[in-house]
Amino acid sequence: MKKDTLLVHKGRSPEDNHGIVNPPVYHASTVTFPSLAEYEAKSRKPFEGVTYGRTGTPTTHALEAAITAIYGGHKTVAMSSGLAAISVSLMALVKSGDHVLVADNVYAPTRVRTCDGLLARAGVETTYFDPFQSIEGLIRPNTKVVYFESPGSLTFEVPEVGKIAAEAKAAGVPGILVVMDNTWASPYFFQPFAHGVDIVVEAVTKYISGHADVMLGAVTVKTEEHFQAIKWTANAMGNCPGPDDCYLALRGLRTLSVRLERHQKNALALAEWLQGRAEVERVLYPALPDHPGHAVWKRDFTGASGLFGVVLKDVSRDQLSAMFDGMTLFAMGDSWGGYESLMIPTNPANVRTASNWTAAGPCLRIHAGLEAPEDLIEDLENGLKRLVAKV
Repeated sequence: MKKDTLLVHKGRSPEDNHGIVNPPVYHASTVTFPSLAEYEAKSRKPFEGVTYGRTGTPTTHALEAAITAIYGGHKTVAMSSGLAAISVSLMALVKSGDHVLVADNVYAPTRVRTCDGLLARAGVETTYFDPFQSIEGLIRPNTKVVYFESPGSLTFEVPEVGKIAAEAKAAGVPGILVVMDNTWASPYFFQPFAHGVDIVVEAVTKYISGHADVMLGAVTVKTEEHFQAIKWTANAMGNCPGPDDCYLALRGLRTLSVRLERHQKNALALAEWLQGRAEVERVLYPALPDHPGHAVWKRDFTGASGLFGVVLKDVSRDQLSAMFDGMTLFAMGDSWGGYESLMIPTNPANVRTASNWTAAGPCLRIHAGLEAPEDLIEDLENGLKRLVAKV
């Protein structure tokens, strides 16, 4: 079935729920068993079926099944947030003395909290790499994971996923795994497994949920071995999503395709309009022909989401404040992927060590919501007028 059909039908079974099209929300901690034999059997396969609230309920399993189907994976493990999906996955795949390669332009908490924090404390070394450079010379005998995003956070470079995966596998290091954060594109616009990726993480908080009211993550794998490793680690760390969040994510999933199409339409309209503004140095959006990696995006992706970056010409903080403080539609908030438009200032140079980031002025990260693009452009235009007027 096509992705649009999978989005509507997977992860639900009306025939098992009195004909009700959406699976019910199961609030559960305790699960009881009718016989001693069945109670004892659960310990032999603790992650199959419903055994305890922390290991998942039918609501959790419905969301996991739907995400697995859309990615074409083996199984999915739902987590309590996107960062939980990242941290639990990496902790599950490495041990003290191991080495990981991580793209220099990843989501900042991946770098600061997971790699430089949790992994470093566990004796795992991280090397950051320029996503546009070959990783061949960086892979060591103890390298266990190559981790990256495409596009990268804040600056939206589009490295070749297949090339990175091929270089990792060609190194000949036993057990090396390629892990990708696919939150920007979601499975609707990009299929990582088709490009050599082994494990996919995604912040379900963002586009899958789509309504700015859920904290959730997901890890989708290709093998039972990787499922067992990640599920065991999540369970050992007590990480489990709430059933209401899983239900809301399932509901959001059903409209992912139509929402992403509108996010893309609005983002492209804003990006093209901003390119013509005198206050703007450049716009960072993979769908624009002059964007680094545009050819790769056009070849490998089926669309662009609503998140992009803007580099302004040199302005003062007071000017930037004048712009931000008067916005009426663009709110300042650290998330994205919901129906609402957001805009925040960023400084990519603060979280780069393997690649240089230089810009004429401050950077913005914009998420184009589902509002009328004409209204969003008017809000941006008024903001840029305030920026120029403040001297």
